[in-house]
Amino acid sequence: MPEQTGRTLSESAVPASHGSIAELALFFLRLGTTAFGGPAAHIAIMEDELVRRRRWLSREKFLDLLGASSLLPGPSSSELAIHIGYLRAGWIGLLVAGICFVFPAAVIVGILAWLYARYGKLPATSAILYGVKPVVIAVIVQALWGLGRTAVKTTFLGLVAVVSVFLAFWGWHPLLLLLAAGGAVCLSKLRTARGMFAAFPVSAVPAAAVAGTAASFSLASLFLVFLKVGAVVFGSGYVLLAFLRADLVVHRGWLTDSQLVDAVAVGQLTPGPVFTTATFIGYLLGGVRGSVVATVGIFLPAFLLVAASGSLVARIRRSTIAGAFLDGVNVGSLALMAEVTWQLGRASLTDAGTMVLAVGSLIALLRFRLNSGWLILIGAVIGLMTRTLTTPL
Repeated sequence: MPEQTGRTLSESAVPASHGSIAELALFFLRLGTTAFGGPAAHIAIMEDELVRRRRWLSREKFLDLLGASSLLPGPSSSELAIHIGYLRAGWIGLLVAGICFVFPAAVIVGILAWLYARYGKLPATSAILYGVKPVVIAVIVQALWGLGRTAVKTTFLGLVAVVSVFLAFWGWHPLLLLLAAGGAVCLSKLRTARGMFAAFPVSAVPAAAVAGTAASFSLASLFLVFLKVGAVVFGSGYVLLAFLRADLVVHRGWLTDSQLVDAVAVGQLTPGPVFTTATFIGYLLGGVRGSVVATVGIFLPAFLLVAASGSLVARIRRSTIAGAFLDGVNVGSLALMAEVTWQLGRASLTDAGTMVLAVGSLIALLRFRLNSGWLILIGAVIGLMTRTLTTPL
């Protein structure tokens, strides 16, 4: 079975003549324009439409591509789209599928960023965000819960997750924390972890070492920040929040926590990849050019990684050590999500009304499995109604 996986990923599998570029482009344009609900929803739609209805690929090949996307850093649903494009129509299909999936979502987010920059202080916009932000916090908590049940597979992984939470709150840089968590699980697999932990300098990176001071802004530095994020974020689109907060809020001082929450809220309000949050932030910091630079920076690694990884996937999946490292990275990602959720929650849950809305949204997500897109719409309506009723005439 591993050999079959490696073969299907390293070949184009479906000749270009079997895959219409126009058909591929139209499908992913529609998906990027209408697919609300985050990566899980995108993946479900792709499976239903491309495997069951159109029969572009078999269920086995779809699962192979999904597994390969999960092993790569970056936006998993975007990488799955890029994989399918390559499988369907070769290198041209790779570019067409990825660009068509990302482009409409980025345009929508860019328009909302333009509106936010000009009207963000108006009562109506403020009221909408008042109701949407608590729902966003609930959506992140639900994602954290679901990923945690999958990622924490052993007692040792649970211990690594707990230690990682403490280190995240202590101020460790996200990339260093992920490397440490992955390394710890690798060492455990090699049965040498106990001796190595004794010499590991836990106090080497205190919060002060990564806090930094406000840095001057440039488009080049903006591109590099998002290029790094796109190249190293594992686990979920929501994990990117930890990296963005560390780089843009804490280290560089380019954004406030409130602006970061607003960016996440807009990302949740719109269809397509959650990583288009970068488009919103780029516009706030550098206008249209900033939005383009940030979007290209965060998605470019996904194209490069998918193009380069096909022949390596089978070896990675067979490797005990590489698998252990990825297990550690995943639980480290959960720790980062927990820390950033706490910080964003402090900025969003400002009164009893927002707390009730967050708790109610979480119950609706976990107990009744309501779609997050509908919940965000309900939150926006509640925000408008609340502010209308409480604003004096």
